[in-house]
Amino acid sequence: MACWQWGDAAAAHLVVCVHGLSRQGRDFDVLARALLARAAARGQPLRVVCPDVVGRGESDWLKEPMGYQFPTYVGDMLTLLGTLAQQAPIGRFDWVGTSMGGLIGLMLAGAPDLPLPAPLRRLVLNDVGPVIEWQALQRIGQYLGKSGPFESVEAGAACLRALAPGFGPHTDAQWLALSRPMLRARPEGDWRLHYDPAIAVPYAAVTPESSAQGEALLWQLYDRVKADTLLLRGAESDLLSAATASAMQARGPRPRLLEFAGVGHAPTLVADDQVAAVLDFLLPAGEAP
Repeated sequence: MACWQWGDAAAAHLVVCVHGLSRQGRDFDVLARALLARAAARGQPLRVVCPDVVGRGESDWLKEPMGYQFPTYVGDMLTLLGTLAQQAPIGRFDWVGTSMGGLIGLMLAGAPDLPLPAPLRRLVLNDVGPVIEWQALQRIGQYLGKSGPFESVEAGAACLRALAPGFGPHTDAQWLALSRPMLRARPEGDWRLHYDPAIAVPYAAVTPESSAQGEALLWQLYDRVKADTLLLRGAESDLLSAATASAMQARGPRPRLLEFAGVGHAPTLVADDQVAAVLDFLLPAGEAP
């Protein structure tokens, strides 16, 4: 599993940022730079690590497609955290997770027996919760695994833009910056998406019944989360409903909820107001280093 590391590799404060189902760790370039800038202005050493979940980005592809499921992802993150702790002791441990990345963080935070190198202090759940709306799963399944080819980076970016209106408004430059790491050159001279198309195999096996069983388990984990939690939601999200977000506020870690108008699934944490929300939560004014 590859990861992108920003900042001071010896810093005791670690922020791990984990992407969504078909994305990769470079999604957090803007957020990582902003976190480091605020930390530097305060003289606070900070390490930001953004992994490419297996099968995505620069990480290896699995030989067995059914391995592309949460037990694998959680195990890989425990291995990563153990490696990072060997590099430098972890004093403060925070997690930012978009969609799938949020669920991985929820599983880590809600399972007290897992060997985390430090307690999870703050958790950002970006447009995800224990209940995943079935229509969103069906929508994602329509394009997952269809990875190209594309004639150019620009053509690939345009395709991604058409598939992801829920990401909200972006300038052309912002969208190209988000899209370029999503594309890989092929020997034939064209381009494909970065991920293993086989990540769609276990996804296609999900049924309404298995989804409901998964929700019950996720609620149990959620209710055991002790970390201070921020819940972000695109106001037009089809994956995290307003009803689920409201229910999350009333139980478990009782998170603060912030909604972003004109955005669906999921906020990209590129817009200034989205970045500021995460910065103010993880690095609030007046907090001691």
